[in-house]
Amino acid sequence: MAATPTLKQLRYLIALSETLSFTKAAERCFVGQSTLSAGLKELEDTLGTQLVERDKHTVSLTPTGRGVVERAQRLIAQADDLVDFVQGAAGSMVGVIKLGVIPTIAPFLLPALLARMRHDFPHLKIVLREDLSANLIDKLNRHQLDFALIALPYDTEGFLTKELFDDELWLIGNQHDPALKNKEIQLTNQLADRVLLLEEGNCLREHTLTVCTKSDLASTDGIEATSLLTLVQMVESGLGIALLPEMAVKSGLLIQTNLIARPLTAPAPKRKIALIARPSTARIEEFNALVKVLKESRGG
Repeated sequence: MAATPTLKQLRYLIALSETLSFTKAAERCFVGQSTLSAGLKELEDTLGTQLVERDKHTVSLTPTGRGVVERAQRLIAQADDLVDFVQGAAGSMVGVIKLGVIPTIAPFLLPALLARMRHDFPHLKIVLREDLSANLIDKLNRHQLDFALIALPYDTEGFLTKELFDDELWLIGNQHDPALKNKEIQLTNQLADRVLLLEEGNCLREHTLTVCTKSDLASTDGIEATSLLTLVQMVESGLGIALLPEMAVKSGLLIQTNLIARPLTAPAPKRKIALIARPSTARIEEFNALVKVLKESRGG
């Protein structure tokens, strides 16, 4: 009987295809670079063909290598489904849950969530993956995640979606900015023209554009922020103003800055925080437990 690839070897190849770096792929797989390289060489020997092209500066996959990755992803997803099935059969609230979360939620909700889950369900381990919404949706479809914590509106058609709570968007600016002197602010067109944006792909960017009722905003000198922290620093530097999630404001993100935050006049713009999963998930009890803890964390 011919030798067949191992799941570990296939995971190595998938990680390399996604990072195009032996160092980063090894880190992702929690192995040394020599172990990863040896595993990929064994995979090539087993299949009898070259999968990876490498030189001093670049790494790429051969056409065959890309085809193997595509099929390997399906195999890995099926193997993970098998593990989920067995864990579900053995009992709920045990094993590993892979939770994806967007960067504009992660620092503000996860510390309390993880502490509560560890206390209430000590045999359940949560592995976190922070990424943009589109990438989390893709990983859910590929069975690389069990659940994802995202912000709506976002297209979640075809997924089990549980809305958790509202998160208002607040306007932040310099404490001496006369436009922010009132306790509540009406976002006029003049103010909207000063609003800074996160980079393309971040859902908060789209939420901001919707609030400002424009398809795009002219960011100052073409500068866009890569994170909420960078956005705050840009505002503090006097480049403009910004919309920030209420959870970020109340977590203390503006502490030790010269900035203030003001809610917008009713109806206040908001995003909805939601937990999503595949409809076929075998971890529905874990899903419901996360929903309960997240709602209780906000008093919902």
